[in-house]
Amino acid sequence: MGWVIAGIFAALVLAEVLVHALVIPLVLPIFERRPPFSVEPAGPHPGSRSVRIPTSAGLELAAEILPSRSGGPARGVVVFCPEMSGSRHSAAFYCEGLREAGWSIVAFDFRNQGDSDHLTGYDPLHWVTRHEVDDVLAVIDWTQRQAEFQDLPVGLFGISRGGGAALAAATRRPEVEAIAAEGVFTTDALMLHYTLRWAELFIPPRLMRIIPQWHVAFTLRMVRWVSQWRRHCRYAVLEPCLPRLRARRLLLIAGGRDTYVPPEVPQAMGRRIAGRRMDVWVVPEARHNEARRIAPEDYDRRLVTLFGAGAPIEADVVAEPV
Repeated sequence: MGWVIAGIFAALVLAEVLVHALVIPLVLPIFERRPPFSVEPAGPHPGSRSVRIPTSAGLELAAEILPSRSGGPARGVVVFCPEMSGSRHSAAFYCEGLREAGWSIVAFDFRNQGDSDHLTGYDPLHWVTRHEVDDVLAVIDWTQRQAEFQDLPVGLFGISRGGGAALAAATRRPEVEAIAAEGVFTTDALMLHYTLRWAELFIPPRLMRIIPQWHVAFTLRMVRWVSQWRRHCRYAVLEPCLPRLRARRLLLIAGGRDTYVPPEVPQAMGRRIAGRRMDVWVVPEARHNEARRIAPEDYDRRLVTLFGAGAPIEADVVAEPV
């Protein structure tokens, strides 16, 4: 009887290995394919001040300071983290309402992006890695060393991949009081969403229906591990970190017509965080990172409320514990 059980177990293990040997080479190129994001170019904003910010890796990040427009002392400072293929110059558009309300902005280009230094051997994708998180940490630390920003409240505002990097960095910097992120996602959740959506193009529907979702998720983690080894980087896994943000003020912004990051992904992130000052705002007509173009007044009001009063904001989505 023991030999029979051992034989069955060995057959299952062999089948598992064969499945992964077939599936991983199929999925890996898709995982590492850069989406055709359309990012409008932006130039330097009048009145901004250019600086270079050092990182722990010996690189320098191109950055600019956009001062408050309120005419008085700044109410706080917000570190702006752009999307992939975007630049620090886009902060002038996204943060216009914050500047009018009294906030100063420190915007930067991630490494291997824009005018920042390049890390040899690293080819950034739309997935957040430890490199982007380290860049956000470096900018936070630099900002707090500057005399003009000392003793001011600190916030983070990120777009798409920059939003994920901002959330990950905030878990390591308790001085960050509030975080806003538009078009944000976690790597594992977005991978699983698209796998379940498109799997039937490659796998017979009958077979796909009997495969447990946990098994699909495990296979996708293996894809991520192989990609890390191939690309010499470490992807940031946000899911375990999100509950640590429950005491912060957070605003996640999603586009109802976003074809890259469906609203269900940031909504699920909100449920993981489950903070009493957590809001997930879905803008029905917005595509990826277009919420301010669709609803500029509401967008600016929500950001000013988030970073300003320190009071709970009206939540469109009640975040329940997962």
